[in-house]
Amino acid sequence: MSDLMELQERLRNQRPVDWEQLPDFALYMDQVLSYMERQYIRFDEDDALTAAMVNNYTKSGLVPRAEGKKYSREHLAYLTAICVLKQVMSTRDMDLLIHEELQGAHSVESGYRAFCDSLDKALSITVDEMEGRTNDDSLADSAIHFALLSYAAGVASSRYVSLLRQQKMAAGELPVKAKSKKEKERD
Repeated sequence: MSDLMELQERLRNQRPVDWEQLPDFALYMDQVLSYMERQYIRFDEDDALTAAMVNNYTKSGLVPRAEGKKYSREHLAYLTAICVLKQVMSTRDMDLLIHEELQGAHSVESGYRAFCDSLDKALSITVDEMEGRTNDDSLADSAIHFALLSYAAGVASSRYVSLLRQQKMAAGELPVKAKSKKEKERD
């Protein structure tokens, strides 16, 4: 199937640019939106980053405020992580992880590099898993296979986030709040 071959090719080759290749000069919002088109894999317009989304991420503290009306390479690093992670996790969990990796003890540069390395590995694993799964006869089986891989990875990710949140609360770095029913069941 040509669609699956195209997907495999994109998963194999499309990556966010390295830190050094992010623009080292400030961009206006329309330039940011255009630039971000190349930073993550998407297939329809519903997944596109919009100015309203950037503003909401800024208001919620996920992304630092723009410098005037201009955005730096640090902003692009934050937005790249957000555009990928929002596909698979809640804003609350994303907020915790982004603050830990891009604002914690790490520099934005080192956090972005680590994020890109992990993304590269995940995409490569997925391409390897796709080998032999590109014909019409196995579409349902393949879809179930990848859904189950996603489920397993999601369970693991949720547990890591939960443990990180508990660690941060115990250290007094996050306000202690009542656990959700789902969190109680996991513990």
